[in-house]
Amino acid sequence: MSVTDHRRRRLGIAAGTALLTLGVASCSAIGRTAVGPVTYETPEKRQHQVTLLPVRGCHRFKAPGAVKVNNLTLVDLVMFPTPDCTGNDTTYIPTTLSNQIGPDARPWRSYITIH
Repeated sequence: MSVTDHRRRRLGIAAGTALLTLGVASCSAIGRTAVGPVTYETPEKRQHQVTLLPVRGCHRFKAPGAVKVNNLTLVDLVMFPTPDCTGNDTTYIPTTLSNQIGPDARPWRSYITIH
């Protein structure tokens, strides 16, 4: 094997190691925050966006809540009409989809992620 082949091989190994390290770091970040934003509209037609969404815990919408939600993340969402993510009147919004409350329905006040 020539000197040039050894250098190419070392360069290939170094590049592969760097890519593997980046891949592991990226996967570990997915466990902490959702990739992509959640956008929502309030009853007053104000638009909001949530980025760097933790994938654990209950998340509150700003008062007075949300009437339309666009889930642009890579995780699914469950909407609640209560501020503490409790109750049975929930709405499931899969990844990259949206939903809007029906007429006379209460706004969503909180949500959780499903990952």
